[in-house]
Order: sequence, then structure tokens, then C-alpha cells
Amino acid sequence: MPRFNFWTGVMVLTWLLLISLLFVPVGSVLLSSLYDQAGNFTFANYQKFFAETRFHQAFFNTLVVGFGGLVGALVLGSVMAFCVSRFEIRGGKFVSLLAILALVSPPFIGAYSWIVLFGAGGVVRGGLREMGVNMPPIYGLGGILIVFALKFYPYVYLMVSGALSNVNRSLEEAAEGLGLTPWQRTFKISFPMVFPALSAGGLLALIHAIADFGTPRLLGRGYNVLATEAFTLYSAEVGSNMSMATTISVLLIVVSMIFVLLQRYVSRRNVYHGNMINKPVRVRLKGWKNVAAHFAVYFIGLCGAMPVIVAIIYSFRKTNGPVFQPGFALQSYERILFNLGDVVRNSLTFSVGAVVLIVLVGTLIGVLVARRTNLNTALLDGAFMIPYVMPGIVIGIAYIAAFNTGPVVLTGTAAIIVLSIFIRRLPYMVRTTASSLRQISPSMEEAAISLGYSPFKAFLRITVPLIVPGIIAGGMLSFVTAINELSSSLVLYVGRTMTMPVRIYLLILDGDFGTAAALSTVLLVLSGVAVYIAFRFMGRNEQALL
Repeated sequence: MPRFNFWTGVMVLTWLLLISLLFVPVGSVLLSSLYDQAGNFTFANYQKFFAETRFHQAFFNTLVVGFGGLVGALVLGSVMAFCVSRFEIRGGKFVSLLAILALVSPPFIGAYSWIVLFGAGGVVRGGLREMGVNMPPIYGLGGILIVFALKFYPYVYLMVSGALSNVNRSLEEAAEGLGLTPWQRTFKISFPMVFPALSAGGLLALIHAIADFGTPRLLGRGYNVLATEAFTLYSAEVGSNMSMATTISVLLIVVSMIFVLLQRYVSRRNVYHGNMINKPVRVRLKGWKNVAAHFAVYFIGLCGAMPVIVAIIYSFRKTNGPVFQPGFALQSYERILFNLGDVVRNSLTFSVGAVVLIVLVGTLIGVLVARRTNLNTALLDGAFMIPYVMPGIVIGIAYIAAFNTGPVVLTGTAAIIVLSIFIRRLPYMVRTTASSLRQISPSMEEAAISLGYSPFKAFLRITVPLIVPGIIAGGMLSFVTAINELSSSLVLYVGRTMTMPVRIYLLILDGDFGTAAALSTVLLVLSGVAVYIAFRFMGRNEQALL
């Protein structure tokens, strides 16, 4: 029989954690979807989903926005990555900063900013109308796809630019010597080498587009997807049976998992490896090609960062109630200071509390996954893919289904929001810690154990100091995602537990764009500070944001 030690205890506690905070809520969703309003076991909810045109349309719309966001992110991200990694672009670091700004800003802030510019009363649209140019407002499918493409392209850009920088130049030079044109070299040599990075970045864009709730809700204007349908059904059925909302939640989980497994299957076929010895050298373009490359890179970067720019500018606009006035003032920030201090405090308290748990638990589990390779840890690693791909709206509904009744009632408390953020963002910390540990030989820890240290003491005195930078960086990046969480918080909050993303969302619905812009700016500043701290410990590794 294996001897019970510290890491065996960690393994047992990890499974108990997953059972109580993941499997039970997901199981509650599944069970709820199999009961009707009267509490009878039935498959009627699934029959209703596949029979009603409303749900067919929502499912089709979800695939459209998912693949539309995927295509937009692939096109923009690939173009930007190719130009930055292969050509000399002035201000390349500034371009990467623009991509990071687009990445850390929540999608619903992007939707809000484009409404300010191109909505029914948008500034740009109004200016064009005065010049005699009439253009339709940004609402609907087109607006959703624009926001998704500009929001999610950094996933593709950061991953593909890193992969392109490591392609062996000798392969391309040999292809050139054999007479292949630049386009042929790109698609026959470079593309297969970066395909795993391309598919991984595209998958992230696809999953986030399918899971996003705020953008379709704000811009859709009747263009419903599964996430918005689930929220609508949940909102209409609070206090009674949430069977159809949970049915849609189950289907969202299934769709997300199918795409994850498909990406893993595709990325493992026809994989090519380079030795990274003879890396590519950036070429200095001349003439119109140089202008075109710079224009493409800066156009994509500035459009992606436009939500941040708009939010900051409009946060300082003078307002009269919800109406903007000429000039600038600090009225919106005064409203936050005197009326909305509680939502800022809630966001900081919940995010910090969740991150503390994520760092403590995620570090231990990351060590377990990286150092104790066996069937148990392989199953653990696979289990952590579930919260990674689950949409936030599904997590929220799952926690309501699990903790609204029974021995543990958490509905309406701050604890349920903290725990939902914790379980959803825990996989990021586990993978960050595991990646850091795989670069460190276990021999030093083994030597300490052979000298009489217990496994826990060896871990605390030897391993932890070596991975502290990764732990801090992972914690800061977890903080960024935690403080920007909207979907699950929108389902779980009550008046006293409202957070900044939820308040921004409600302000936008109420038309109070000035206060929404100021609160968005506060959120972006907090996110920016966390990213800066993470970069200080990571040596500016943008890909760690993924």
C-alpha cells in the first residue's frame, strides 16, 4: 500500500474540491435539465429545444458568431503576426501593447465603445450623417462580429507571432532555392510549422465568442445566442424550475468540449518541428509594401484598442445626467466616488479573495500535476479542462442550481461569487505553475528529501522560491480575469454584492454612458496595473497572458 504523505493529502483534497465546486454544480445542471416544472423525470426539455424554432435559431446564431469571430480573429491576428515577425515595423512594442490592451479589456466594454461611436446616436455616425453619408447603426450580427474579431485577434497574434519567430529560416531558404514563390513558401513551409499555434489561438477565440454574453446582449438587438437565451430563461424563472435554462447550459458545455477535442485532434496531426537554431531575420520593406505593412499593423492595433481609448476619453466628458455636454469635467468620477464606491470595493474584495485561493490551491495542484505524473494526475489535468471551457453564464446557473437549496445555501452571498470565480480561473494557475516546474529539475527537491526534509518542507524551502515569479505573474493574470468577470456575476449577484462589470453593464442598458465610461476606466487601470506587475516578473512574456 502506498504511504500516505503530504502530496497524497493534496490529491485527496483536490478531488474533494472538484467534486464539491465543479462536479456537483455541473451534475445539478444536468439533473435539472432532466426534470419538468412539476418535478417529473423527462427528456421533454431536450425535445422542446430541438423542436422549437426559437432555440434552433439561437443555436445557429451561436455557431455563426463563434465561427465569425474565429475567422475575423484568424485574419486580423495572422496578418498582424506575419507583418510584425517578418518585417521591420517601427514601434513594434507599441503594437504589442495595443494588442494587450485589447486582450485585457472586457468584451462588453468593446460593445459599449462601438455603440458610442456607431450606435443610433453615435458620434462618428452622426458626423457622417451631417456630411450626407447615412450608414446603419452597428447593432445586430455585423456589430457582434466586428467586436469579436477586434477583441479576440490578440489570441491568434500572440501565439502565431511567437511560433513564426521560431521557424527555422533554413527551411524557407531551401524552399526559395528550389524556386518556390513567397506565397508558396508561406503556405507550404511556414503555415504547417505554425498550425498548432494558429489552431490554439483560433480555438481560444471560438470558445470565448461562444461563451460571451455581454456583447450579443448589448449589440444583438434581437439576435439571440445560447448564452443570452439561457440568461433570459433564468431571469424569467427565478424562484421556480430553471429546466430550460439548464438544458441550454448543458448544450453549451457540450458544444465547447466538442471544439476543444476537435482542436486537440487536428493540432496533433501533421505536426512539424523546427530546431530554432537559424531563426528568421526581419526584412526591411521599401516603397508601397512598407506603407501597406505599417498601415495594416497600426490599423488593426488601433481599432482593437479603440474601446480603451473611447472609454478613457468619454470618462472625462462633461455630462448633464446621462447626456454628454461640450467640454470636459470629472463629474462621472465624482459619481463613482460618492455613489458607486461599494461596487469598486466589492470587485476588489471578491477578486483578491478569489486570487488568494487560486494562488494557494493552484500552486499545490500545479506541483502535483507536474511532479507526480500518474493516472490520477492525468485525470486531474483533464478534469480542469471543464471549468476552462465552461461559459461564465453556465457556471452562474450551475451554482444557483447547486447551492440554492440543500445543506449548503450560498445564493445571495459574496461567497458564491468568489467560489465561482475561483473554480473558473483555477486552471490558469494550475497550468502556469506546472509549466514553470517543468523547466526546473526535480533533483534539488529530491536531494533535500534524501537529507531528511519532509516532502512538504522540501517543496516550501526549495521549490517555492524557484517558482515565485511564475506564481506572482499567474496571480496577477488571474486577478485581471477575475475583476473583469461579468457573465457568472450577473447571474449570482444581489444588490449588496454587485461588482463593477455588472454595474457597467446596467449603466449601459440605462444609457448612462458617462458613468459607465468612468467605471470602465477604473476597471482598465486596475487590469493594466496587474498586467504590468505580471510582466515585471515574467520578463514581458506576452504569450503568458493566454
